[in-house]
Amino acid sequence: MTNLTRRATFGLALAAPALLFTTRRALAAEPEIYAENGIAIDGSDPVAYFAGNGPVAGGAAALSWKGASWQFSDAGNAAAFEADPQAYAPQFGGYCAYAASRGYLAPTIPEAWTIHDGQLFLNASLRARTLWLRDIEGNIAKGRANWPGILG
Repeated sequence: MTNLTRRATFGLALAAPALLFTTRRALAAEPEIYAENGIAIDGSDPVAYFAGNGPVAGGAAALSWKGASWQFSDAGNAAAFEADPQAYAPQFGGYCAYAASRGYLAPTIPEAWTIHDGQLFLNASLRARTLWLRDIEGNIAKGRANWPGILG
C-alpha cells in the first residue's frame, strides 16, 4: 500500500508543473476583439470604412459588443452596426490581418485598412498592409486557418 501512495505522490508531483503551465496559458488568452483601453479600432467608426472614408473618428455614439466599446461618428452608423455587427466589425477581431495570416497576433492602426469582398481588414502598419495586398485571397485563407486558435 505504501508503494502505491508513493507512486501516486510521485505522479502528482510530476503532473503539477504541467497543470500550472496549462492554467497559465489559459489565463493568458487574448481577447477576441483587439481593443486598446477597451476601445475597438482606436475609436474609429467601423461603419464609415464601408463608405470609402477610411478611419473616421467616432465619439458621437458608442455601444458595447464582444467586450469592447465601439465608437461611431453618428447615430445612424451606430444603428447599422447594432443591427448587424458581423457585417461591419473588422475580421480577425480587429487584430492585424497580415499577422493572422502568419500565425500570430499584432495590434493595428486605423489607417492601415482594406475592404475586400465586403469585409474590413486592418493591419499593424502601412508596410504590413502592403504585404497583405500582395496576396489578399491567400492571406485571408491562411488567416482563417489560424483563427481563432492564435488567441491562445
